[in-house]
Amino acid sequence: MKIENKIMSMENAKIQIKKWQNNDEKVIFTNGCFDILHAGHIRYLFKAKSLGDHLVIGLNTDSSVKILKGKNRPLQDEQDRALILAALEAIDLVVLFDEDTPLEIITFLKPDILVKGSDYTIDNIVGAKEIIQWGGKVETIEFVNGKSTSLIIEKMGKND
Repeated sequence: MKIENKIMSMENAKIQIKKWQNNDEKVIFTNGCFDILHAGHIRYLFKAKSLGDHLVIGLNTDSSVKILKGKNRPLQDEQDRALILAALEAIDLVVLFDEDTPLEIITFLKPDILVKGSDYTIDNIVGAKEIIQWGGKVETIEFVNGKSTSLIIEKMGKND
């Protein structure tokens, strides 16, 4: 599949996800800003993919990243971030979302497995209750210590 074809609207993603699920293939969903892709992200995404058959990323739009991370973010625009993610072998679909939380995209796409980092507990993961209600699973994945976009940005500011 061409990289650009992995970036879909919510409506087209829902159609593709339904096809996979109708073939008894498990769809994993996670979301984030993915502003500067780093080793922690890569380990997280490949671990998430190992939990099922197809990994779908809900990618925060530029406007939602600004709300979450501040006026100087994102460093890369949403189209560039989507393309970079789509280029990864582990990722099957990238879907942009503009809301403050991923609840709307999760309830619309209805994945089988919801994944977040271990800094969350199942009771505070947005969409966990809904996924569990329709028979899906919620998983957390350990973060790689010392790997974060914020740390990279901080280091860049100390370039002396």
